[in-house]
Amino acid sequence: MQKVKALADTIKFEHTIFALPFALASLLLLVDHIPPLSKIVLIILALVLARTAGMAFNRWLDYEIDKKNPRTRNWAHIRGEIPLEWVKLLAVFSSAAFIVVSALINTLAFILSPVVVFLLWFYPLAKRITHFPHLVLGVVYFLIPVAVDIAVNGRVSLLAVVLGLAMATWVAGFDILYALQDYEFDKRYGVKSLPVKLGIEGAIRVARMLHLLTFIFLLLVGVLHPKMGVIYFGGLLLLAAFLLYEHRLVKPNDLSKVNKAFFTVNGWVSVLYFLIVLLDYIF
Repeated sequence: MQKVKALADTIKFEHTIFALPFALASLLLLVDHIPPLSKIVLIILALVLARTAGMAFNRWLDYEIDKKNPRTRNWAHIRGEIPLEWVKLLAVFSSAAFIVVSALINTLAFILSPVVVFLLWFYPLAKRITHFPHLVLGVVYFLIPVAVDIAVNGRVSLLAVVLGLAMATWVAGFDILYALQDYEFDKRYGVKSLPVKLGIEGAIRVARMLHLLTFIFLLLVGVLHPKMGVIYFGGLLLLAAFLLYEHRLVKPNDLSKVNKAFFTVNGWVSVLYFLIVLLDYIF
């Protein structure tokens, strides 16, 4: 059990909180009537499996890099507390299970599921060939509301696309902030990222621009949705305050609070958006 716990910690299983509330919010926004519980369970299971596969691929493919990085070389699979083979098996099993669950959802979800698996595998490789791996992660999150729309409606609507753009810019922005922690290491070892390309100040400016776009896209979701009311638009002001607070924590000359901005504030942004949508849906 200790090794299973170490494996869960290695893939940061608890960070599923970043994606899950947004997926549930997408469900409320994109359906006229709540689907059967079995369909909701399959959607949640698919999301958890996809994120688990993505993190396992990340740990697997970045193993040699993580061994050298002072921030990551104490992770359980680097220390040998759990075998790297476990991480590889988890990546393969989660990917296969994701495809099976997609098939249980509907045919279109099944047909498109290999595209998701490819992107999850490609994200850790992207930092070797481009300075914009954060945008690859953004594409993965863009697909969450699109996948929800496919799962419950069998099509892709404009609303799902706009919501996907909001999620893509949100996650790309905070992934840029997260990459600031490894700025010196990445420069030294040739790992590509936007901070390496633009410098710390330039990367922070891009992250701020992306999060401004997140707010604009979420506003547009409210405009496009026929039933969003004052609770939704009022709640977005509170969400904007969280995003502003996140960026006040991260300064070019002080990166000591990056973890707080990434793990704490971003988790609450996702939860807060779901609560805003839920309250508007109820009332």
